[in-house]
Amino acid sequence: MTSRRAFITQSALAFTALSASRVLGANEKIRVASIGLGGQGNGNAGRMAKVPGVEIVYLCDPDTKALDRAKKAFPNAKTTQDLRKVMEDKDVDAVVVSTCNHWHVLASIWAIQAGKDVYVEKPISHNIWEGRKLVEAARKYNRIVQGGTQQRSDPLQDEIKAFLDSGAIGKIKYVRCNHYSLRNTIGKVPQPITPPETLNYDLWLGPAKDEPIYREKLHYDWHWNWNTGNGEMGNWGPHILDDLRNVVFRDKVPLPKRVIAGGGRFAWNDAGETPNTHFAYMDTGDIPVIVDFHNLPRQKGVKAPDVYLRRRTGAFLIIECEGGYYTGSRGGGTAYDAEGKKLHTFKGDGGKTHAANFISAMRSRKPSDLKGEIEAIHYSSAWCHLANTSFRLGQKYVREQAEAAVKGFQPWNDVIADFHEHLVKNELDASTLDIKIGPMLELDVAKETFIGDTATPEALALLTREYRKGYEMPKEV
Repeated sequence: MTSRRAFITQSALAFTALSASRVLGANEKIRVASIGLGGQGNGNAGRMAKVPGVEIVYLCDPDTKALDRAKKAFPNAKTTQDLRKVMEDKDVDAVVVSTCNHWHVLASIWAIQAGKDVYVEKPISHNIWEGRKLVEAARKYNRIVQGGTQQRSDPLQDEIKAFLDSGAIGKIKYVRCNHYSLRNTIGKVPQPITPPETLNYDLWLGPAKDEPIYREKLHYDWHWNWNTGNGEMGNWGPHILDDLRNVVFRDKVPLPKRVIAGGGRFAWNDAGETPNTHFAYMDTGDIPVIVDFHNLPRQKGVKAPDVYLRRRTGAFLIIECEGGYYTGSRGGGTAYDAEGKKLHTFKGDGGKTHAANFISAMRSRKPSDLKGEIEAIHYSSAWCHLANTSFRLGQKYVREQAEAAVKGFQPWNDVIADFHEHLVKNELDASTLDIKIGPMLELDVAKETFIGDTATPEALALLTREYRKGYEMPKEV
């Protein structure tokens, strides 16, 4: 097996020959590899396979148990634990990256450098710096790269834009992005867990640090540790904030100018690190944005997620306007006037054509044909990373200081009040909890970095990460 450094160099040099030898005809079969075969990975493979003219030819996962399960659906596909074998295979036209978050960018860049197009799951990056590297690679090698925020392909999005533009509910005042999903503790064991014998643990870790794991399960619950995941903000946030950037800002606001976040991980006392209650304010210089995520129940003992003002149960995106509001989630929404009278109901499909859109753009070779072109989705993921960064830099929470951080904007005080009410309903005493409030981070949007007093070494370090030897992110793609 070639070394990783040699693999990257050889792949880059071979790119021109590879791409020249494989020009896709309008009716030619497109051969896809699926990398990462958990629930989302199997789902993505299935959705790709349903697109006319697509064949799943390679399955890749570091766990042979996952490979064996996926092989039942695609018995003719090759299998491997090592994604480098996929990159070396000239018969693969595109890869679908559905790995843990920490692998998203490196796997995608390796594929791009090997002359393949890429569909990569959200968040498309584990941090902001590597997300920009992925965009640079897509541009340098002229590859078709789609982000897995499928709501971009829902016709509902254009209908909402047209309704807002009609002026029926007036000018937008602010937006609130919520996600209230009921989750459980991931537990904590006294000794580090041993990876299953079916797993190549070195390949599973890839760029991440090799550190002891004290949660009960290795798979899926990696979301709730910073080494491999990005918490609920990085899990559901990319969908919701991408809706925000697309519907409200029309992709004209790449990043907010200032961000502050607070919250904590309460009640569970488990091995997780990411917050299960997380709120943030994002200053765009125009329309302010509030983000609020809860994983605890509506109240203690009730097996139901929290709600926002009750009338907006399940809402992800609440657009408050001068003459009413829009409230919606995946596949649907409703607009109301200022008195709460229903004006219009929107129905969509949740983005069922997103995979087909990727394949269509592969055939046209036009990145502009993509609904989720990689730079747009890089920004949407970066909004989530910023909220996480402020939280991770957080100090001890004092309510009065938190409220004073955003002056003259009542919705910020409202989200803090909602936070305290949420704690009370879960019978949690705020005075005894490890609640954090982060700094108001200021950004140089063009350079994607922090400026001013918040450009501390600690903050700047969280724009990237330390990469494990042998799996380093290339500084020059």
